[in-house]
Amino acid sequence: MASWIDLRSDTVTLPTPEMRASMAAAEVGDDVYGEDPTINRLQEMAAAKMGKEAGLFVTSGTMGNLIAVLAQCERGDEAIMGTLGHTFLFEAGGISALGGVFPHTLTNQADGTLLLEDIRSAIRPDDIHHPINKMVILENTQNRCGGVPLSVEYTRSVGEFAHSKGLLLHIDGARIFNAAAALQVTPAELAAPADTVTFCLSKGLCAPVGSVLCGSPAVIQRARRIRKQLGGGMRQAGILAAAGIYALEHMTRRLVEDHQHARRLAEGLAGIPGIAFEMGQPTTNMVFPSLKNEAPFTAAEVAGRLKEKGIQVGVVSERGLRMVTHYWIDDMAVEKTIQAFHEIL
Repeated sequence: MASWIDLRSDTVTLPTPEMRASMAAAEVGDDVYGEDPTINRLQEMAAAKMGKEAGLFVTSGTMGNLIAVLAQCERGDEAIMGTLGHTFLFEAGGISALGGVFPHTLTNQADGTLLLEDIRSAIRPDDIHHPINKMVILENTQNRCGGVPLSVEYTRSVGEFAHSKGLLLHIDGARIFNAAAALQVTPAELAAPADTVTFCLSKGLCAPVGSVLCGSPAVIQRARRIRKQLGGGMRQAGILAAAGIYALEHMTRRLVEDHQHARRLAEGLAGIPGIAFEMGQPTTNMVFPSLKNEAPFTAAEVAGRLKEKGIQVGVVSERGLRMVTHYWIDDMAVEKTIQAFHEIL
């Protein structure tokens, strides 16, 4: 890890030495039988953090989002979501391929939100020609809109409206702890309007594997069966859950450092000719610089030249880059990255 500055995503994080020690010492059992005490503790902790009654440890955020939909929607139902949402863009069409659930996409606004008017207009009449609206899906933070956090007030307004129309609300809270840190609120406040919420342990929280789906006991019991159907019933997985517990107890407290590093990185890049920030300055741990037309290289070419200098970044479009700060990106890594951009551009 030390030989590379890896800004492609916070999914590249490695467990800290202290986290590894907690994994080695974990008490384990057979989780399919419900007998792994460390997983049980993680699920209880996660549910409490989200203000829900029950939780389910799953292998990934993608699995968590998929199970949330499958546990609450029937084949032929419709889920309303953003065109830039993770479920629509990056989950291999799982809700349709495996659940027969139809996505109804709405345009994400620059601040990551879906307009309430758009959600209202997406609701179909009770007519045999139409699929049945069942769920609204939000993402917090909203990755492709710049890692922006959705506010408590906004999520509450969507939840109230969805429930008034008989719809469920699921929040893909992969980085909900980043949103909470940026907004200075609790994750439970952000998740309160949701019927179900997922969050990732393996991104900015540094755990090697896993996410948790939280909701009511009835939904989580249904979700447990679906997890088994999908091949996600793990056995002595308390070793992994121990990392998640450590993450919740320790890593959630330091996310503001990642946000500070992202702002410093963006400030340094903003002074370089040829770089613009069309999405604005970062509010959490994601930095989305764009290359102006006068810049001599495409995003892919810049990424290639950065890689030659030991720095890895993400390419999101012909002239767009994404960089994500995390535990393993320190002040020196930020300054080296800024200097490398200066040398290339």
